[in-house]
Amino acid sequence: MSDIIQLLPDHVANQIAAGEVVQRPASVVKELLENAIDAKATTIKLIIKEAGKTLIQVIDDGVGMSVTDARLSFERHATSKIKNAEDLFELNTKGFRGEALASIAAIAHVELKTRQKNDEVGTEIRIEGSEVTYQEACATPKGTSISVKNLFYNIPARRNFLKSNAVELRHIIDEFHRVAMAHSGIRFDMYHNGSEVFNLPVSNERQRIVNIFGGKTNEKLVPIKEETDLVTVSGFVGKPEYAKRSRGEQFFFVNNRFIKSGYLNHAVNAAFEGLLKDKSHPSYFIYLKVDPKSIDINIHPTKTEIKFEDEHALYAILRSTIKHSLGQFNVAPVLDFNRDASMDTPYEYKSKEAQAPTIEVDRSFNPFKEDSSASGGSTGNSYTSNFKKESAGSWENLYVGLESEIDSPKPVENNFSTVEFESAEVTGSLFESDDKKVGHHTTYQLKKKYIVTTIKSGMVIINQHRAHQRILYEELLRNITMASAVSQQLLFPLKLSFSKKEMALLETVKEQLQNTGFVFGEEHVGELEITAIPSVVSEKEISVLLEKLLSDLENEVPDSGFSQTDLLAKSIAKSVAIRTGVELATEQQQYMANSLFACTEPTMTPDNKPTFITLTVDEIDKKF
Repeated sequence: MSDIIQLLPDHVANQIAAGEVVQRPASVVKELLENAIDAKATTIKLIIKEAGKTLIQVIDDGVGMSVTDARLSFERHATSKIKNAEDLFELNTKGFRGEALASIAAIAHVELKTRQKNDEVGTEIRIEGSEVTYQEACATPKGTSISVKNLFYNIPARRNFLKSNAVELRHIIDEFHRVAMAHSGIRFDMYHNGSEVFNLPVSNERQRIVNIFGGKTNEKLVPIKEETDLVTVSGFVGKPEYAKRSRGEQFFFVNNRFIKSGYLNHAVNAAFEGLLKDKSHPSYFIYLKVDPKSIDINIHPTKTEIKFEDEHALYAILRSTIKHSLGQFNVAPVLDFNRDASMDTPYEYKSKEAQAPTIEVDRSFNPFKEDSSASGGSTGNSYTSNFKKESAGSWENLYVGLESEIDSPKPVENNFSTVEFESAEVTGSLFESDDKKVGHHTTYQLKKKYIVTTIKSGMVIINQHRAHQRILYEELLRNITMASAVSQQLLFPLKLSFSKKEMALLETVKEQLQNTGFVFGEEHVGELEITAIPSVVSEKEISVLLEKLLSDLENEVPDSGFSQTDLLAKSIAKSVAIRTGVELATEQQQYMANSLFACTEPTMTPDNKPTFITLTVDEIDKKF
């Protein structure tokens, strides 16, 4: 039998490796930015076209590369970061495996220009699908400029899996945020299709966060700081009242590298226990400094997951640090053992006995007697009454003449039989009731959660929250597609602050929001002005509704078209629908039942959950 195992060609091996390293344009952005940071750059510029599908360019002013290094950097497992396996446990750099540039060059057109500080000329290299097509000396500034064009040009199947430009751009901005927040001492600029997206000057950590997420973020942050032998914790957590429905603003950095850790996230949530609303998530930007030997960062291809040597101690330190900061800045109630001197008992009172309070009563006080003290007289004891009464002569005079009226009645016109009562004007009600069924209710609310009504075959039990979701969903969907929504004007415009990423996300559904009844005012940086809202929504629900909508958009990541419209209608319907525990009047119950069965799909919510159940007479009979 012939041999069946064979070595793969280099270009095939590189393309397979690219599958691990490069999932989407954001993966390329991450690798190139990290290389620029390792090159000791002080200014990094990111240029994107068509969400990275056409061009990703990173320009830095770092140390640059020699001619040999420039060519060698595109070989597999070629790196300057490690020399032996033991170095993997003492890493202070970003990229270290030497796969990034080789993998990127295997699936794109790459152009590299680089020059070291003391060299007169630099080097330019062009690579297409792992093959070097051009290498010459060139004039270029100090540092490195690398351009990645036509990503996945030779693997069309992978290119077909990419999402829309708006979605891919959001992923790029996420990676840009993670790198920029971890290195506030480096200037970062980002451009997309020729327009500036971010301009982040050199600053401290707090200012960098504010520059990324907007000016109003500053008042939401509570600083945390703790130094131990195991770990140094620093950064910021958001105040509980600013907690969001989404997990967008949650960042952990270990040795200036962004990581994801469900275990540490649980520690933060434990510190906020009892301070957050239901289904709300705190914001945090936490920087951890640990000994590189105590962590393993090579357990995941994207290096976003880390294995810690002593996770339990780290959990306890992080939780107590956040609890301490929330208490220190009067965000959360804590036991205060500092004694207030003004509350201390003087020493001379130590031997004194407590005196019971005395009560003095004016035993000669008579409320039915003329008050002779009003003219300046005294009752003779220390207690003086403030009681005053009107002088009405004698109370017996109230009944004078009553007997004579009874004995000799007056003419009939003064008798009560002629009294007429004014009746209130009868007006039509919103829900007209059948005169024949006055006092007879066809619906009944059970436990402020279910609406019970009858049908020919038995009875129907409707879940009021789910039923209202279906009613609103179909109404919103109809309004969005036909642009026939009714708006209610706000007396004062509502101004809500959002980050640039959230504003870009809302921009993708702005037209659909307008069709549901929203009217937007002037645009400001990081601020959304709303002048009118849909008639089905109250003003106090707007901020919660938009937060929920942003969370849904981020999690489900829809493309443009019907799926986006559908998601918008689902999100608003779920936020606005009547909750369990709300008491409904009889007319509202009947309106809910009638509206539900007028829907095109009354049996299910937009999330495919049942809205009602039926019990036939036969099923009820079987219970007896």
